[in-house]
Amino acid sequence: MSSISIIIPALNESANLSATFAAIRSAADSVGSSLSLEIIVVDANSDDNTAELAQTLGAKVLITPRRQRAHQLNLGTLSASGEVLLFLHADTHLPPHGLDQIMAAMKDNEVAGGGFVRFFDSPSKFLGFTRHLATWRSRNLGVFLGDQGIFVRRSICEALGGFDETRVLCEDLDFSRRLRSSGRVVALPGPLISSARRFERLGPFRQTLIDLWLTAKYFIFSAR
Repeated sequence: MSSISIIIPALNESANLSATFAAIRSAADSVGSSLSLEIIVVDANSDDNTAELAQTLGAKVLITPRRQRAHQLNLGTLSASGEVLLFLHADTHLPPHGLDQIMAAMKDNEVAGGGFVRFFDSPSKFLGFTRHLATWRSRNLGVFLGDQGIFVRRSICEALGGFDETRVLCEDLDFSRRLRSSGRVVALPGPLISSARRFERLGPFRQTLIDLWLTAKYFIFSAR
């Protein structure tokens, strides 16, 4: 039997958790009894009922006063029991066969981990274009972002020291790059469906420019 721990960092996500859990349950049903699954929600002291809802939905809930995603992910890792860890955003939905895809990929002992092809829940043609770029990046460069559902063997995550808690931003990009150096990474077909809400306030184009600038800063300072 394989075991997967899904770790979800959350902050004021009560409006999104039910749909995310429904997608997880659907993916788990497609696997059946061959999988041992646990779901861990690490709540950063939300102002809403995120923690209570997550517990009602069947998750193990951890609460931390520290509102930093890298810290939340590491805290969840320490509490996880699965052989494979899947880091999932609270507004991102697994595909119906997402857990099957992970299990199949991890049968290859050379695979350290990876992520999924990701779509946005938006009709925006510009976001559709960026999705194609992200798919190319993942498949050809082996680099994944947090909304792509990064997964990793637990033993490798521990050897890497988890996520870098000194990073306020780009902790996912940093972890993904270090994961790539630990073994073969794979881009699973998915697709994950991620919320486009982050792009709604400034618009897809402006938010994407900001994301690219932050990514460039990460690479510039990491090279020093």
